[in-house]
Amino acid sequence: MMTKTLITIIAAIMMMNTCNGQTAKQSSDMSVVRPATQANRFYTADPKELREEVDSFLALHGNETVYKNLAALIVPHAGYYFSGNVAASAYMSIPADKPYKRIFLLGPSHHEWLDGASVNTEADYYATPLGKVRVDHETALALTEKDRVFSYQSKAHDREHCLEVQLPFLQRRFGEDAVPPIVPIIISTNDYRKLKRIAGVLKPYFTDENLFVISSDFSHYPSYKDACEVDAKTGKTIETGDVEQFIAVLEKNARSGKRNLATSACGELAIATLLMMIDSTYEVKHLLYQNSGDIDNHDHNRVVGYHAFAILRETSQEFSLSDEEKKILKEIALTSIKDSLNGRRTAITISPTLKRKCGAFVSLHKHGKLRGCIGHFGEDVPLHEIISEMARAAAFEDPRFMPVTLEELEDIDIEISVLTPMRRIQSLDEFELHRHGIYIRRGYRSGTFLPQVADEVNWTKEEFVGHCAQDKAGIGWDGWRDAELYVYEAIVF
Repeated sequence: MMTKTLITIIAAIMMMNTCNGQTAKQSSDMSVVRPATQANRFYTADPKELREEVDSFLALHGNETVYKNLAALIVPHAGYYFSGNVAASAYMSIPADKPYKRIFLLGPSHHEWLDGASVNTEADYYATPLGKVRVDHETALALTEKDRVFSYQSKAHDREHCLEVQLPFLQRRFGEDAVPPIVPIIISTNDYRKLKRIAGVLKPYFTDENLFVISSDFSHYPSYKDACEVDAKTGKTIETGDVEQFIAVLEKNARSGKRNLATSACGELAIATLLMMIDSTYEVKHLLYQNSGDIDNHDHNRVVGYHAFAILRETSQEFSLSDEEKKILKEIALTSIKDSLNGRRTAITISPTLKRKCGAFVSLHKHGKLRGCIGHFGEDVPLHEIISEMARAAAFEDPRFMPVTLEELEDIDIEISVLTPMRRIQSLDEFELHRHGIYIRRGYRSGTFLPQVADEVNWTKEEFVGHCAQDKAGIGWDGWRDAELYVYEAIVF
């Protein structure tokens, strides 16, 4: 016979299990499983029917290109009947035999306002009718520890469909037991600075070992004709890879006066985050467009648009500058200083290479002595614009020197250091003294030494990095050991 105390304990446990309802549940092995809340809503809950449906969509794109250099996808998240074909065009571009370390899933919040990003640090698995997909719990926690813009808010994930509907496609593309661990992230904020922080935290993971999947539908409820027009404009700006153009066209769409246009990209924040992480070394390739009117001919007055994009990394082309391009950059730098002194603005024709986004330093010397040096370390502004801005800043804003005057300009020599795109390293074994510059980042602190600094000092590799951590980043001599390390090269002329 059980005692009253034991009966009370058992009843309490049963009550706790009952109260979990449709939120994340503990399985028999004590792991936390986020249930398939959208089964029988956005897709069928019957495993056999689901396999057949997803496979039928994928088969429609069986002869299309698989991209070995795939970095990210933009895919829709509507019911499979409407958007399954467009989604499949994206998923068939994945090299299914590539051993991705993890898949980052980014999407919008349809139910909760977050003012940031919520990453699911509670669930160990996401369930679908086809089985469970593991969550990369360690990486999810690391994001929340890196920046407070990331948190875990359960309500953002419990009812959200935009990430869940991607999982059956991943399961059928990779194999139901072979999907790489996922990192589920819901983004919801109208603060542009927070979006940049989100992108900054995620960018170190934006490497060849990971895949990013961005979930978004496009126009919501205009007429068929208006949807085709609006979605074409939005898609073209995404193809440019320019986040500011993307945001501008969304604002223009909102002011267009088109009837029933609730939004022209519900996943705009996730897409903007992606665009902040890419530069001109990436190609945004449009795969397919349809809207619900193409599937259901009965109602062309209220449709939803669906795009699929693949974001590809450059694989072989190395960054370089021709002698003519170097000459043009020198001319841009000198002209920028002259125009500032004369109050004029001179137009200079530039090549596509000079539109690539990368960092640069401009140094001014007078009779062999430094007269000013300012640089921008980042990959967010076209090179020709950076050279113009840094030349002007070196001449007039370096606090160590008085502003350059028109009379002394003919005695000024200009040296330009163009920084190649950064590459994250995991060990100092990947760092080459005299060839590589080092960039160190930990939290909000960062610092860099250009490659040519090694030519001016007699430091070992460890001393070079130690001085950068201590003198530039302000994180102490050994601070680099638990910081993010990046290398780059400088084209000096």
